Amino acid sequence: MRTGLKMTRNLLILLASATIALAPARAQDPAPIAGDAGAPSAQTVADVGVRIDEILEGEEAVLQGGAYSYDPGDRRDPFKSLETAQTRPELDANLPEGVPGLLIDEVDLTGIYHTSRGYIAQLVSPSKDRSYLVRVGDQLYDGDVVRITQQEIVFKQIVNDPTVLKPYREVVKKLSP
Repeated sequence: MRTGLKMTRNLLILLASATIALAPARAQDPAPIAGDAGAPSAQTVADVGVRIDEILEGEEAVLQGGAYSYDPGDRRDPFKSLETAQTRPELDANLPEGVPGLLIDEVDLTGIYHTSRGYIAQLVSPSKDRSYLVRVGDQLYDGDVVRITQQEIVFKQIVNDPTVLKPYREVVKKLSP
């Protein structure tokens, strides 16, 4: 009886080892396809055709510009080249007259006045030898006035530099005593 148990045990070990040995080879075999093993079914061909049409429609929408848009948020636009430096346009005689022709970097703050309608700032442009009065919201050539307080004026200057995150920067000019 002991011999029968040993034989059964050896047979089970042999069967288990054969199953383990054949399992990787069985896992690599492709699953059998229902129906005819060589030809794809009509439903499969129709599904592939529909999928190809969807891909082509998507490509047409992208080429027309309707399906893709990039919103950089507060990040730099990765599609703009960093190698081409964005310089200021030629400013010789192209600047308009008055406040719209002033450059934020070239003006100096000489006075701030408090009126019933808020603060007014006095700016001097050394290149034009003139003085100008501006309020919040006034447009300069390269930006606009954001805020005027008792001691300073804040500009929002437009920056055409692809290396910066925001297309503008805040410029603060303080009133010197």
